[in-house]
Amino acid sequence: MSRSCVTARAGAVLLISAGLLFGSGGPARGQTESGRYTIEDVLSPPFPLDLVAARGSARIAWIEYERGVRNVYTAAAPDYQRTRVTANLSDDGVDLSGLQISGDGETLVWLRGHTPNREGWVANPTSDPRGQERAVWAASARGGAPWRVVDAREFTLSPDGRSVLYSKDGQIHRANIDRGVETVEGTAPLFRAFGENGEPTWSPDGMKIALVSDRGDHSFIGIYDTRSPAVTYLAPGVDRDVSPTWSPDGRHVAFIRRPGLPFGAHVQRSPETPDSLFPPGLVEARFSGGATWSVWVADAKTGEGRELWRNTREDERFAEVRDIRWVGEQIVFEAEPEDWRHWFALRVEDPARGPVELTPGDGFVEHVAFDAAGEWLYFSSNIGDIDRRHLWRVRLEGGRAEPLTDGETIATFPVIPGDGEHVAFLRASAEHPLAVAVAEADGDDVRTLTPLPADYPLDAQIEPETVVLESPDSVRFHSQLFLPTDMRSGERRPALIFIHGGPRRQMLLGYHYMHFYHMAYAINQYFASRGYVVLSVNYRSGIGYGREFRMSENVGRNGSAEYQDILTAGLYLRDREDVDPARIGLWGLSYGGILTAQGLARNSDVFAAGVDMAGVHFWGDSIEPDAPMYRASSASEITKWRSPVLLIHGDDDRNVAFSQTVGLVQLLRGHDVPFELIVFPDEVHDFLLHQRWLEAFHATHDFFERTLGTDGRKVQ
Repeated sequence: MSRSCVTARAGAVLLISAGLLFGSGGPARGQTESGRYTIEDVLSPPFPLDLVAARGSARIAWIEYERGVRNVYTAAAPDYQRTRVTANLSDDGVDLSGLQISGDGETLVWLRGHTPNREGWVANPTSDPRGQERAVWAASARGGAPWRVVDAREFTLSPDGRSVLYSKDGQIHRANIDRGVETVEGTAPLFRAFGENGEPTWSPDGMKIALVSDRGDHSFIGIYDTRSPAVTYLAPGVDRDVSPTWSPDGRHVAFIRRPGLPFGAHVQRSPETPDSLFPPGLVEARFSGGATWSVWVADAKTGEGRELWRNTREDERFAEVRDIRWVGEQIVFEAEPEDWRHWFALRVEDPARGPVELTPGDGFVEHVAFDAAGEWLYFSSNIGDIDRRHLWRVRLEGGRAEPLTDGETIATFPVIPGDGEHVAFLRASAEHPLAVAVAEADGDDVRTLTPLPADYPLDAQIEPETVVLESPDSVRFHSQLFLPTDMRSGERRPALIFIHGGPRRQMLLGYHYMHFYHMAYAINQYFASRGYVVLSVNYRSGIGYGREFRMSENVGRNGSAEYQDILTAGLYLRDREDVDPARIGLWGLSYGGILTAQGLARNSDVFAAGVDMAGVHFWGDSIEPDAPMYRASSASEITKWRSPVLLIHGDDDRNVAFSQTVGLVQLLRGHDVPFELIVFPDEVHDFLLHQRWLEAFHATHDFFERTLGTDGRKVQ
């Protein structure tokens, strides 16, 4: 089947791009005879997340979100039969996350309860008067009831699966995973050490623990030996040591060393201070010796260390490296030396050679995994297919990367079971929602483990087309166009623009690997099935298109330059022969809410209605007309805002202050702008209750039907 190209003009230049559009014939699975399906139908499939694999056995595990019901699942070789471990049966809003699996694959451990806010309050979206907690839970992969282990925000499971480490009040604690036995709250730390101690990392044999001891202006890497309790600091100095990683034999630890903060970062100068005393670059150059960071290796027993490799200030290619891993005979890390994020290897026995790129190509590397033998790097990337993700693998010693998936699927989050014979990953397409899949290590014989419910409208899904537009300031951006299948010649339909959040996100030519965007893609499909022309916009400052695009100038509070892309998309739709120019709407969550509000405030002449979920409407703290952050805010354009808006927000939002909606409502009231409002008490940014997503999406559809309509006229 040949690929189609889309060409047009929308306030600027429209560039050629490719996309494959599938039609559907006859009543589809999950559809009524009329060809329509419900929001409940399209959101019915389970959404898998937190896929993990045991390093010492051929077992995988993951969490599934199914219509708000969250459970842990597992599967093992040879047949990889999907088995449910927990027995949660209700949409209770209690989050499950952070799944880990023991080396032998016998023990599964996870966090139950949402991340606490700054005040320590755990989200309680059902307003349960007993409140909620965040705690570590465990279960046997063989079955049986799960049990509570200990109250903790994060944890690290020991290789043998018998205990977890967690940080509390600046100290490292340990809790044993004994079936039916909870760790008593208030138990003393495993050991006491000065500073804020965290990031505990088990040695391969589980006998030692590496940690980061933050002392404010500097930090150490400490080693605690459980057999002869003592803390040894590795090559202690005046710098900030972070990211400890164990050698495969457990005898050494590698870590990153960065310059410490001089004089506690309290260096000040007066206008009379001569430049010779405090020249430019004092912190970065004089106190760092010209280095931005270095890799050190130290003996875990004696603490003696040496510098393995140093990145100089003259070499900016690796300036932003934040994390390293010791795999096989290499120290590996992610870096962005030019326009794409890739992975590099530094050979421990030959550091003079410097970092060697493992994953070249035009595209970025997003999710990685390593086999237990330390021979292969598996990764997902958009190399060669910019609006999708595919799996690759490459030998850590170097060589040509091998593609494992291709075509019109999307593959992410690879994990490698301990036998090294398979790769498990998350797989989707334009029509098929995200699912757990297992393939042979070379990508052959792919099996999908996650079932589809009978009411999911698989055959009714369409494949969106890629549209590439260019804004007036010459920034090119990609969008996905969803066209209704029942379009008639000469007909003009209402249109919707979906705007993702982040902004460090990228919508794909298929179901997304992040939960909200997975749902948003489904809702875009739903709107297309209801007769809307839908355009999902990947505006500047998002990921997937290189560093220059992601780091675009004058975005957000610095000038909202990205709004040009939204307006360009609106003008493109307005000029299409199949779109009614008077019926174009916007919708989005978070940063998508920001740009939805900006569209309505700045260009009610283009955008007739919008749904703003948890958006930011006022940057900064000044309402002076000439203040740059105020000008970048939708609030500054309130006198031009005429189009109706639906606002949706949870008042326990930890990402966007609820006051953003409080303030906007007062402005809308004061300027007689029509608005509707849905507030979810005790709900967070990404709603925890599925029922609230259904309510929000039904309200969104109802709002657009009343303000835009699909029957050929705008409802007043």
